[in-house]
Amino acid sequence: MPKKPPVAVPLPCPCASGTSYQACCEQMHLGAPAASALALMRSRYSAFVYQLDAYLLATWHPSTRPAQLQFEERLIWLGLEIYQHDATTVEFVTRSKIGGNPAVRHRERSRFVLEAGRWLYVDGVLQ
Repeated sequence: MPKKPPVAVPLPCPCASGTSYQACCEQMHLGAPAASALALMRSRYSAFVYQLDAYLLATWHPSTRPAQLQFEERLIWLGLEIYQHDATTVEFVTRSKIGGNPAVRHRERSRFVLEAGRWLYVDGVLQ
């Protein structure tokens, strides 16, 4: 499973923003607040790719946040596509696969809330 790259490596951001990880999601992973629900969604996808459980839990609303996260070690993330978004919701598809199995798609409409100046993931409905 990929781990967070060293800062010196200018890799494309997993969130498909078209910029480097260092110029995009890494800023939020290091503590900068997300500017919008969409920015938080993208940063959370990148956090799943890099298995940043502390970040994922910290950006999850306390009312729906699990006690811990478990990552499938053989899971390979293949991409993120944003379909639509507004101020508090983001509809997206992720693709992933485990080992030699066929890729699977996960389509969700996620809800976010802004509390105390920070965006938090609340929940999502599968589409």
